[in-house]
Amino acid sequence: MEALGLDEVWWLVSPGNPLKEGAKDMASYSHRFASAKAMTRRSRIRASDFERLAGTRYTVDTIRALQRRHPRTRFIWLMGSDTVAQFHQWKDWRKLAESLPIAVIRRPGYDRKAHAARAMGWLRRFVRPSSQARRWTDWSAPAILFLRLPPDPTSATGLRAHDPQWHKRFKDPEPVPNVSHCQP
Repeated sequence: MEALGLDEVWWLVSPGNPLKEGAKDMASYSHRFASAKAMTRRSRIRASDFERLAGTRYTVDTIRALQRRHPRTRFIWLMGSDTVAQFHQWKDWRKLAESLPIAVIRRPGYDRKAHAARAMGWLRRFVRPSSQARRWTDWSAPAILFLRLPPDPTSATGLRAHDPQWHKRFKDPEPVPNVSHCQP
């Protein structure tokens, strides 16, 4: 948040990742959303059920819906360098990149893979220098920035492996309502 000068971060808890369909270790949406809300309490990160409420399945559609709902808000997409390697598999990934700037957060062991990713063949000409990170609101998309921050070693897969029953701490998550006053 500091590197980009963000007011807040919206954590869009996804009802399901199409690239991870059938994942056996995936907790229910209710548990994942309750966990995200607990983790973001008293912070400038907002856990949001926007994607579920909007009924979108793919990020490109979610971003389109967010931009329609919040036309005066400038968005930047945050993604880990581990995700860049499969970005070309996302639905309409070029349209997504043309919709808003992208900031890539380093993940241990993925820097080279991210820069060599198939999508980077197209995105390479839109790379912005990390020294301009706080000026992202001046950019027109497509624009991609590789943040030069210490890599975050936290891994959701590793956390689940270490504590496979993590979701049981959220035994009775709030039922997911059909309507929400979601603040993103």
